[in-house]
Formats: sequence, C-alpha cells, structure tokens
Amino acid sequence: MTTTKEIGLECNATPKPFTVLLPAQPERLLLGLAQRVHDSACAADQNLGHLEEELLRGGHEVFRQMLEKAAQQKADVASPQCPHCQNKLSRLSAGHFTTIQTRFGPIRIQRVRGYCRRCRKWRYAADAVLGLPEEGTQSPAVQEMAALTVSKMPATEAEQVVERLAGVKISAATLGRAARQQGQRAQQQREQLDKRMSTPEGRAQQDRDLQLQLPLEAFTLVIELDAWNIRERDDWGQSATLRGQGQEPSRWHWAYGGTCFRLNQRVQSEAGRPMILSRGYVMTRGGVQALKEQLWAEAMRRGLGRANEVLIVADGAVWIWNLAGDRFPGARQRVDFYHVSQHLWAVAHTLHPDDPVAARAWVQPLLTKLKADESCEVITELEQLQARLEGTSAAVVQKEVNYLQSHRERMDYGTAKQKGEPLGSGAMESTCRQYQCRFKRPGQFWSPTGDEALMCLETFRRNDRWHLLFPHAADPSKN
Repeated sequence: MTTTKEIGLECNATPKPFTVLLPAQPERLLLGLAQRVHDSACAADQNLGHLEEELLRGGHEVFRQMLEKAAQQKADVASPQCPHCQNKLSRLSAGHFTTIQTRFGPIRIQRVRGYCRRCRKWRYAADAVLGLPEEGTQSPAVQEMAALTVSKMPATEAEQVVERLAGVKISAATLGRAARQQGQRAQQQREQLDKRMSTPEGRAQQDRDLQLQLPLEAFTLVIELDAWNIRERDDWGQSATLRGQGQEPSRWHWAYGGTCFRLNQRVQSEAGRPMILSRGYVMTRGGVQALKEQLWAEAMRRGLGRANEVLIVADGAVWIWNLAGDRFPGARQRVDFYHVSQHLWAVAHTLHPDDPVAARAWVQPLLTKLKADESCEVITELEQLQARLEGTSAAVVQKEVNYLQSHRERMDYGTAKQKGEPLGSGAMESTCRQYQCRFKRPGQFWSPTGDEALMCLETFRRNDRWHLLFPHAADPSKN
C-alpha cells in the first residue's frame, strides 16, 4: 500500500516561507500594471473609474498566481481523511489535477486521492480543506457570488453582474447550479439549527446567549404571519391532456412566511414611520407544517422562552390561527386592522356603489370606533343595518358580520395603540412583497426544489447567518 510519505504528503509539514507565494516574475507583473495605471492617469479623457478598472484587470493575474500557490500549499498538507466520515483514506495516489474557478480566474492544483472503506467512495481530502463542493469546482468566494446574486436575480442577469463587478467570467448555468447547491446546503443547516432548538442543551445555550443581549425588563415577542403565491412547473406539457380529463392544471402554490421581533426593538424613524431594529425571518414552500416548525425555532432564538407575553398579528386566514393555537398557546391574537377595514369598506361600497364620498362618510365613524376598542358596537350597528336590507346587500352585510364576529376577541386596537404595539402585520406583508420581487418576475416558473433552496439562502442572509454558509464572509468585528 502506498503511504503518505511515499507520495510526498506530510500532514504536519513545516509551513513554507510566505515568499514562495509570490507570483512568477512579480517585478514584471507589477511594473506592467504600474505602467498601465500611469498611462490611464495621464490620459485626459479618463477618470478615477478608469484607474480602478486597470487595477482590477491587472491585479487579477497577480492574485491568481498567488492564490494558486497558496491553494496548492494548503492541499499538500491536507490530512488523508474522508471529509464525510473522518475515516482514514487508503490506496492513496497523488497527481490528480483539477481546475478551480475562483474570483481571480481559474487555478490548477493537484491533489491526493484516497479510498474510504466506510463510504465506499474515492475521496479528495484537499477538496474539503479548500471548501470545494462535492459536485463542482467553484471556490468558496465563487459559491458565495452565485448564492448572493442568483438569490436576487435570474442567473442570466447574475452572470453579467458578476463579470462587471468582480471581473470574472462565470456562466449563468454554473452560477445557477452553484446557487442551488448552496441553497440545499442552507436547508440542511437550517434543519440542524432548528432541531437543536428542540433539545434542552440548545434551549439552555440560547437562553445564555439572550442574557447577554436582552435588557432585564420583561418584553413582548411579536409574531406576524402571511402567505403568497408562487408559480411552479406542475405537470409541464400536460395541460391539454389534463384539461381533456376535466382537470385544471395547478400552477400557483402557497409560500408561507413569518417574522418575529421583540416589541422594544420596534421604534420610529425621524419621519415618524415605525421600524424594527432586529427581527427573525422564516419563509418556506414546504407547507404550513414546515412553517410551524421553522417559526417556532426562530421564535425561540429571538427570546420566546424568556418573553413575558407573545402577540400574534395576522390577517383572518384560518390556517394562521390554527397554527398559533397549536404552536403558541396562550399568545394574544390580533387580526390586522387594515384587513378588517377592507371588510367594512366592502359594506360601504355595497351601500353607496356610485358615491365614494358617501361611502367614506359612512365607514369612517366605524373605523374610528374600531380603533377605540368598540368592535362590539360596530358589529351591533351592522346587524341592525342587515335587518333593514334585502337581497344581495343583506347577504354582503351578513357575510361581513360573520367575519367580524369570528374575530371579535382579536380587535383590540385601542389597547394596541396605548402599548405601542402594531395594529397590523405590515412588517410581514412587506417582507412577502420583497420575496415576491425575486420569485414572481414575468415568465418565471419554479420547481419546489429550486424555489425552496433560493428562499432559504435569502432567509439566511436576512437572519444574519450568512457566515454559517460562508465562514470567510464573517464580520471580523464580531469575533
């Protein structure tokens, strides 16, 4: 059997001097770069942007050569262990070259290959050390570029943005594939993090973390929920056949979201608009059950276990209140004021279909009463009105009376104003809209695998957990 020494692999080798990382003929490269920058500086028709472009283009080759040498140095000292099960690799052989796409261009390194008897697969230990994906040859920085850009825009647009801003050419197909891989990795990490919150050790650790962040006084944890539609390629190409069988193809599906924050982190901007300093996000295509599990874990991370009380704010959807009662029993519930007002406006337009001024004059006193915690009086007025009407008008009013009756205990808007609590779920609705800006572009169709992966990437970024996926992107000031 070939040993590590026989192939020149020393896991604990003495680090080489940093000078070995210098590119070949560094003086020539730097002098050439300096000459180009000088020529640009002397050109009357060029500005600072041209100088930056020269440095970006010229510096890439210097950095690429240094990166190639440093990556090779790191690969050379990789311990011959399976990156998946940590089992020692056997049947080692050197000289296996690969080309890696980096932010400075392609680099070529050689690695040692070994066989893992436990996994029954050939492995490259250096790939794990360098942070390469199991399928693909993109560096961690390129993986991050793909994840960040494709979670914000289509891959074809991301290709142009990456080339223009980073100065490196990466195909749209590569960016899309890398983004999906990172999104799936984010899903795995999310599952691990959420499972951890279900253990006593996880909750205890989170409680200790919160003690360093939370003020000593009691606080209210606010949770808002909502949902929106995403279009997917269900039974693609089978529309005519399905319609011939009397079935309408299903294209639109629900994506479910939630957000949670401590009430003392809800403040006002200089312009008087409410703003939230810090909050947690959840967004999933996995259904209500997936939302339930993810939202509970996120709420725990945001202080659910130490909250003095919990407030749920949402529209009137039945699934929301079922989820709230199941996962957050004992929480106060409030139906979004603006959704309730729409139901009153429906009555106003029924009574005054051609007179918007009269409709406003009729509905305004009722809205004022709602904000004064007088929902019972509003319902009584509508019941009295319904008794005087007939036909369609009576049916419309009865429908809205039923709606208000079902949410009678959730319309405490006067109390909300006194406590500085949100009257509605605007924070969650705006969040849904922001996600839709990526996922509901004209002509876009998704798959459940693709949309969930990119949603997870966006949610990781919003929750300030990007560094868990890309440790090199961690903020040094937070270490």
